[in-house]
Amino acid sequence: MGAAGQGLSADEVQGIREALAAGRKPKVVFTAAAGQIAGQVGQVVELTDPAVSDEFVVVRFGRDELPFSPADVAVAPRGAGRRVAEPKPEAEVEPEPVAAEPEFVLERVPEQSRGDESRVESREESKVDAVEAKPAKRAVKAAKPKAPAGLTVTLQYADGEWTVAAQQGSKSLAKPYVVKPAEALRMVALVDVPGVQEAVEQILSAERAEAEQQAEKLRAELAEIEARLAELREAG
Repeated sequence: MGAAGQGLSADEVQGIREALAAGRKPKVVFTAAAGQIAGQVGQVVELTDPAVSDEFVVVRFGRDELPFSPADVAVAPRGAGRRVAEPKPEAEVEPEPVAAEPEFVLERVPEQSRGDESRVESREESKVDAVEAKPAKRAVKAAKPKAPAGLTVTLQYADGEWTVAAQQGSKSLAKPYVVKPAEALRMVALVDVPGVQEAVEQILSAERAEAEQQAEKLRAELAEIEARLAELREAG
């Protein structure tokens, strides 16, 4: 086995490769070259291609799996990393928990050698992104603005008069008020529905006929009045 300060030899790397192929995860201890985590124990979970990167020894350390170079780790001695047994609690006394081997999470480790600092910053950035994404989800659930109530404008003919009224939902905006027949005809002209124009023309024709009759009657009455007035002037 290589010494803790010397890293893995080529033979030890080959032995780890064979152990992984057999389904085992060999334990290693971090050397001084690994920085402040020196002396801690991890498990090798994979050996990547050393031709791609010098850091091809993937070690599980706490909840992380990070790549290291053979100089950063050495084969762990037997018994390294075993958990300490918890003592049995005494009667009526709340036992103090005995910590097992702590799980280290590389949240922020200053002065780390080679690529450790960049890996830590990458984890922190992903956490910030996850926190900032939550308000966006709440924004999606925001209630949509309520649509305004429907608007109804009514043009009506009754008792010889045209009237217009407006209502929005159950609220009356304008009570029926009288409009001229010419204005009513312009409004109806906007409605391109078969039969509507004909119905309006019939109403207007009937009103014209009635108005002509009234005018003729008034002219006859006026003629009688003027004749009576002429007789009175001659008598005087």
